[in-house]
Amino acid sequence: MTNSAPRQPDIRPGRLSEEALGQGFSDLHPALEPHEALVEADRCYFCYDAPCMQACPTAIDIPLFIREIQAHNPKGAAKTILSANILGGMCARVCPTETLCEEVCVRETAEGQPVKIGMLQRFATDVLMEAGTHPFQRAAPTGQRIAVVGAGPAGLSAAHRLAMKGHDVTIFEAREKPGGLNEYGIAAYKATEDFAQREVEFLLKIGGITIETKKALGHDIHLAELRKEYDAVFLGLGLAGVNALGAEGETASGAHDAVAWIADLRQTRDLSELPVGRRVVVIGGGMTAIDAGVQAKALGAEEVTIAYRRGREAMNASAYEQEVAATRGVHLRFNLQPKRILAENGHVMGIELERTVSQDGKLTLTGEIVTIEADQVFKAIGQSFVADGTSEEAASISLEKGRIKVDAARRTSLEGVWAGGDCVVGGEDLTVVAVEDGKIAAEDIHATLMAATKVAAE
Repeated sequence: MTNSAPRQPDIRPGRLSEEALGQGFSDLHPALEPHEALVEADRCYFCYDAPCMQACPTAIDIPLFIREIQAHNPKGAAKTILSANILGGMCARVCPTETLCEEVCVRETAEGQPVKIGMLQRFATDVLMEAGTHPFQRAAPTGQRIAVVGAGPAGLSAAHRLAMKGHDVTIFEAREKPGGLNEYGIAAYKATEDFAQREVEFLLKIGGITIETKKALGHDIHLAELRKEYDAVFLGLGLAGVNALGAEGETASGAHDAVAWIADLRQTRDLSELPVGRRVVVIGGGMTAIDAGVQAKALGAEEVTIAYRRGREAMNASAYEQEVAATRGVHLRFNLQPKRILAENGHVMGIELERTVSQDGKLTLTGEIVTIEADQVFKAIGQSFVADGTSEEAASISLEKGRIKVDAARRTSLEGVWAGGDCVVGGEDLTVVAVEDGKIAAEDIHATLMAATKVAAE
């Protein structure tokens, strides 16, 4: 920052033409054509003890579905995928396959070029969804009613599995639309053409699921009432809180929560109306930071910098995600911890950071100050669980490290209440992990209810 006349913040919409915006927000991974899918499927070794399957949080039978694609049966492949992961279409788009199934692919080990498992998964699920048919049927009605709180990946996964087993499910969602992270938190260039809502519509074709939106736990609905009215309750609450930056001046105009900004962007129909700064700084090292930085650049920001307090190797965002940011003109800077947001007349004009070093695994401040000019600063330093909605029975629900404690079956300490997704201890902020939580909980809810019914009948 210089001692010249005060610089005016430069935040405005319409920095780019419609064509340029279209390019910046186009599909990150265009879908495979049928011939391309067949060629890629031929590369699979169909390993007997497939490491890719073991690395998948939802245990999709990857060799089987790829063989089905190879046999010109993409719909069958999709059913294989969806039987393990009902949100397989979205996961094919946003899952960090480079650090999961593809990282352990034998082709990756041998050649440094894994089978494109994610792209093949998308190919198969897209074919089935475009056909407009649902691959599963409901079992005979059980007469049991389950309340699911939260229409994110965990809640949707639990609801579908329970409905498939013949239960009636009501999902209560605090926002205007279902989808959770998939609708509000995924970068627009990763899930184009309103895919999150199309996937929800596809999921609901199983029948037996009702979604009530604008129903927040602790305000419009209450846990004690749900426990009385329903035979079981599943909590897929996600993370509503935002971690504080802990830097002076973080309440200045132009300092934003990256998660909320991405949600606004996802709901904006005309991106030319969304204002963005000429100079943007994003604080954080995860995928949210990458998504915010890349999308700010795609809106027309001239300079976008992601500042992370540790080294590159410690960044939660994968090497691939970092490469996406770098190739799109985002500067990644490391070992910089935010110290103070610089503001004039109440508006962000820059950010002051202090260089760090890592010594014996501990982060140490060096005293060296770096200043970056900025019109906007986005904080993407993680979210936290807000327990307000469960406070009425907080004494009965065990928390650990600020999140809901569950056992292997996703049971909470409160009888008749299960939980999964980001709100539970060990939640990894990944759609695929949340889907698995919902599936595991649903299986245990079903087993518990059926056992109780059998006992009552005797």
